[in-house]
Amino acid sequence: MNEFVTVVNAVVWSPALVFLCLGAGLYFSVRTRFLQLRHFREMIRLIFQGKVSETGISPFQALSMTLAGRVGTGNIAGVATAITFGGPGALFWMWVVAFLGASSAFVESTLGQVYKEKINDEYRGGPAFYIEKGLGMKRYAWVFAFVTILSCGLLLPGVQANAIAGSLQTAFGLDTRITAAGLALLVAFIIFGGLTRIANFASAAVPFMAIAYIGVALFIILINIDRVPAMLWLILSSALGFDSAFGAILGLAIMWGVRRGVYSNEAGQGTAPHASSAASVSHPAKQGLVQAFSVYVDTLFICSATGFMLLILGLYNVEGPDGSALYTGMAGVGAGAGYVQQAMETLMPGFGNIFVALALFFFAFTTVLAYYYIAETNVSYINRSVARPWLSLLLKFAVIGAVVYGTLRTAELAWGLGDIGVGLMAWLNIAAILLLRKPAFACLDDYEAQKALGVDPVFNPHALGIKDAEYWEKRLEAKESLE
Repeated sequence: MNEFVTVVNAVVWSPALVFLCLGAGLYFSVRTRFLQLRHFREMIRLIFQGKVSETGISPFQALSMTLAGRVGTGNIAGVATAITFGGPGALFWMWVVAFLGASSAFVESTLGQVYKEKINDEYRGGPAFYIEKGLGMKRYAWVFAFVTILSCGLLLPGVQANAIAGSLQTAFGLDTRITAAGLALLVAFIIFGGLTRIANFASAAVPFMAIAYIGVALFIILINIDRVPAMLWLILSSALGFDSAFGAILGLAIMWGVRRGVYSNEAGQGTAPHASSAASVSHPAKQGLVQAFSVYVDTLFICSATGFMLLILGLYNVEGPDGSALYTGMAGVGAGAGYVQQAMETLMPGFGNIFVALALFFFAFTTVLAYYYIAETNVSYINRSVARPWLSLLLKFAVIGAVVYGTLRTAELAWGLGDIGVGLMAWLNIAAILLLRKPAFACLDDYEAQKALGVDPVFNPHALGIKDAEYWEKRLEAKESLE
């Protein structure tokens, strides 16, 4: 099975996908005049604007749900893996993916808002919706929906569950079978409660743990502030091939940095539009900007926190393509969550190991919930034409089963399956948003024009020549009838 997964990953994660991720992000950045820089203050302002409605969630809750999906084991174990196989320079390429990916996140989340629908009194949207409505390609939309259900319902939850099991076993000696049973019960309790319960849990857990994790990292950096310049030069020189030790693996630094960057921040992957479409906003660009900021939180803040903690004191390992040791800072420790735990325990004896385990638990557990919501949204998309209530029930049990299976399997297999899921979704979604870029650009131009007039932007699809924006058309008709 491991050999098969490795072969499939080599095809899915060929250099073509790396160039597609970076190229799409660069194109969107240039075309939007680097909105990720120009609108940084506006992103922060919009996070706390808007309220929960009867059919939707607030922008902050939508941000928390997407961060629940973005912030997971990739921010801890994924960073360690990237450094092990790509060298310190992989962290730089994760930053590049995040910076360019912020524009991709804006485009996909704005499109999710434009083409969202109201299904069973809840807002639903995502790539399947905008592929069908915006591109008029229903078969393509169904392919994406099925791939997403497979990826988020079966392949990806196991990565998070496996990391939780490994970290709890390292910190507390907890048997993986006990972890599997406990996770299954917790996941079942929350996903059977619906969107509101998922949003409430995510909006409470994610910000708290993210702030705590970044705070600990800042403390470690501050007490070792004299080593920061050398660390930053190590990252930069390794990323650009200047470092004598790691220059030979420049290609691996780029590949692992992009792969783990996409896995971690999910920009362009097509996951974020599902939660962002559920937000109640007056203009699609508002949620697009909020989601662009979420990429920064994930990679520039949390992934950097992990990378800095490992690199600042040299507590990391780097392997060459043939498995040879290029650098050994923690002998006998393999890449993964336990890797970061050992490093943190060295820095903070008696506390570091447990802290990483708790942080990883909350990050990874909320990611499992986000994956369920994404898969369930695509089930709702499939169920629009013919009601198949059994599909939703089947998905719930499939996610619970995937959590148990992932908890008990090897980390290598879990990560391999997760990479396949991420890669397939990225191929399908990036191609779609490149084809459907014009409505997203029109939304940004319209938003900026209304802001320049000093008014709170309100979306009118007819004025922009956007068709099949069903929700917004009905909203406009209702407003006109009242007037």
